Amino acid sequence: MTSLQFMPHQQKALDQTESFNRCAYYLDMGLGKTFVGAEKMYLLNNDVNLVVCQKSKIDDWVDHFEKYYPDYEVFNLTKKTQVVRFRELIDTSTIYDYKKQIVGVINYDLVYRRPYITHIKDFTLMLDESSLIQNETTRRAKFILRLQPESVVLLSGTPTSGKYEKLWSQCKLLGWDIKKKAFWASYVDTEWVEQGQFKREVVTGYKHVDHLKKKLSQHGAVFMKTQEVIELPEQIEQKIYVKPTKEYRHFMKNGYLVLDDGTELVGDNSFTKILYARQLCGMYHQEKMDAFRDLLESTEDRVIVFYNFNEELTRLRKICEALDREVSFVNGSGRSMYAYECVENSVTFIQYQAGAMGGNFQKANKIIYYTLPLGKGSCDLWEQSKKRIHRIGQDKSCFYYYLLVKGSFEEKNFAALRKGKELTDELFEK
Repeated sequence: MTSLQFMPHQQKALDQTESFNRCAYYLDMGLGKTFVGAEKMYLLNNDVNLVVCQKSKIDDWVDHFEKYYPDYEVFNLTKKTQVVRFRELIDTSTIYDYKKQIVGVINYDLVYRRPYITHIKDFTLMLDESSLIQNETTRRAKFILRLQPESVVLLSGTPTSGKYEKLWSQCKLLGWDIKKKAFWASYVDTEWVEQGQFKREVVTGYKHVDHLKKKLSQHGAVFMKTQEVIELPEQIEQKIYVKPTKEYRHFMKNGYLVLDDGTELVGDNSFTKILYARQLCGMYHQEKMDAFRDLLESTEDRVIVFYNFNEELTRLRKICEALDREVSFVNGSGRSMYAYECVENSVTFIQYQAGAMGGNFQKANKIIYYTLPLGKGSCDLWEQSKKRIHRIGQDKSCFYYYLLVKGSFEEKNFAALRKGKELTDELFEK
């Protein structure tokens, strides 16, 4: 047994799924899905366990198991030397004589490239952020759905992002044997709309939602929202507007711009026009940089900053250096957390893809959004980014500062995010 002490809502989730060997913990961000999922895996007591997560979460999972479950031998399956030992042990003639249960941790973008995993039998499969297999046509989802686990644990704070049609692949893993066509017919309203010479089926709403949730509960799914189990501090949002630059207006009108340093921005298609418009509202916008500096000068508290582009980070770090503020970061190149952990007035920069969906940053209660996420998955990234500070352990009001270029596409993007929409080419429709 572990020495962990669980919060009442965490114990309730475990009690509700005691009789299930396939279950889903759809717990809101900050309610401790990691602790609940790891304990359930421990209680399932299989000799072999596989955890699939985002790349940025691998070290967190390895550390969690090593800290709280000394009975396990944990393998980081992104490291070749550990893969060799793991593969030796999953041979059935070996594992049953081994004194420890084993846990392999691997990320979604690597798992389908490792065919040896398909040969594992009688194991527990845990998917952290199981919403990442909601599109069953992707390679990662196809691979995972072909696996043959004895037990399954799904973890997600946003299993559908409000889109119930995306639950089918997770239902399949929970052992609910319902065909996709029947699932849609039972719970999803659609209509066919003309699009040029073709017709496309569009989701218009949902039906029998209470019945759907009841069926999911019967297959081991637990839904839990933060406000249902714990009272967290208030969240306060503040929009800070800056004017669009003449360069931005010129580029949006002509699709072409030469910067003072000779850099050419050519928006010859929707992708490049979106890209350069975002940069002109971010890294190339001096007034917004000044507004960022003003915000930092107004507080000596820890601050979290969400950003998109590497050049944004480079320029914003220079401002921090000039203000003698130490910096931590979480991005695609790695993470450095000393300043966040140890320096009270530190600034921690988080790139959306690397850190918006995971991490505990409740030592801070202020987030600055220098630029917003855009495109596929942006709603999830934005919603989850807010919960990095608004979670268990936070005892202060949470403040969110949005630096927005007035009258630019940023305003439209922000409004869309608040409505749960994702925009790309639509931003440039007249």
